[in-house]
Amino acid sequence: MRKTACASSTKCGWTTGAVLPSPSSEPLRGRRVTVQALGCRTNLAEAEALASAFQRRGALIVDEPPYDAAVIVTCSVTAAADRKSRQLINRCRRAGENVCVAVCGCWAQGVGEKEAAAMGVDLLIGNRLKSELPGRVAQWLAGHKRPFEAVRGEMGRKWDALELERSPYFGRAFVKVQDGCDHRCTYCIVPVLRGASVSRPVADILDEARRCAAAGQFELILTGVHLGLFGRDSGESFAGLIRELDKIEGIKRLRFGSLEPFSIGDDLLEALAQSPRFCRHLHLPVQSGDDEILRRMGRGHTGADYLKLVERLRAALGSDLHISTDVMCAFPGESETAFENTLALLKAARVGRVHGFRYSPRSGTPAAAMPGQIPAEIALARAERLKKAGRECLAAEARRWIGRAVEVLFEGRQRGHAQGYTRGYFEFRPERESIYDELRKMTVISSKNGVLWGR
Repeated sequence: MRKTACASSTKCGWTTGAVLPSPSSEPLRGRRVTVQALGCRTNLAEAEALASAFQRRGALIVDEPPYDAAVIVTCSVTAAADRKSRQLINRCRRAGENVCVAVCGCWAQGVGEKEAAAMGVDLLIGNRLKSELPGRVAQWLAGHKRPFEAVRGEMGRKWDALELERSPYFGRAFVKVQDGCDHRCTYCIVPVLRGASVSRPVADILDEARRCAAAGQFELILTGVHLGLFGRDSGESFAGLIRELDKIEGIKRLRFGSLEPFSIGDDLLEALAQSPRFCRHLHLPVQSGDDEILRRMGRGHTGADYLKLVERLRAALGSDLHISTDVMCAFPGESETAFENTLALLKAARVGRVHGFRYSPRSGTPAAAMPGQIPAEIALARAERLKKAGRECLAAEARRWIGRAVEVLFEGRQRGHAQGYTRGYFEFRPERESIYDELRKMTVISSKNGVLWGR
């Protein structure tokens, strides 16, 4: 199984191969379906589960045309994400007038029905209704081309029953455990589009994890919109989930999509410190290093709070803990001094990988109406400086590993070289060997632009 990517989307990675048993006679048997995702790891986890559901009904999952149906998991976190969603829909629509274009995800939740219909969308499915997609696509294909249909509604605190039968990727699987968010940062539209926080039942998570382990998926990546809220609606806890996953034979690696810094309590930190499977990497979004901007964002922490947390985490989990982060520049009211405070925090926290981006006004959020909107030319210049700082941060952290042994999960090729990731989430490439689909011990010889090289 393989993953392919383009400038705007990630395909689910499934290729035509053995078809999983179909539960009944279905119009999907033998149909060619592509499933593509934009945006976060939660979207990717949902795309994997959707591809698995289509395969169970007898469909062949493909990467390229010709196909009978295109399923797109969209993103709307920024204006750029909206644009990429529309571009991907247009590209799939051009695959043929008899192709069923089924669109779900955050852009699909927020877009007007007239706009979606005018773009050639056939099925518009809201968040927390994605599990209905295979059945609705099957009905559409059975009746051939039908009028535009939109299925959206109140999300409440219900769990969308998407399940992953097996992952398309060697050695690893994305397992979605949480959805929605109750923490309303002033710039973010996601709580409106994703709904309130809801947790997946632990028993269901463990069942899926056991299936993945039995299929040889020894690295699990837990995903969610706000993982730190897991269990608060159900009486369970994220720490308890980690302890239960540690008991499953066959799981060798455990990592997370993202954790908000204000959601890491003592119980969770203790569970991570005691877990032999937890990979020493955490993605902790900081967004800004300036206290006034953090206040305007509604983040609930200060720059000093973030630095204290990083110090506490490394004291408990080891000095090699790789911290990656999200940083937003050009938020309304951000002065040059505020931006410099952010750059200084990245160095002080010894952050490695940085996902930096410009603030994007989202209609319906408080920040969109705030005074002090930053001119585009200044925002672009800061974004470039942020990217440069991110490259320097990653390179500095990568150099710490030169001369040391690391465990690498190899999973593909990049520019003619085998490529994989260490437990600390550093990209690794072997100097000479051609290694594919393996978990190997390697020695780091050098680093270049944040990538480790070795043998």
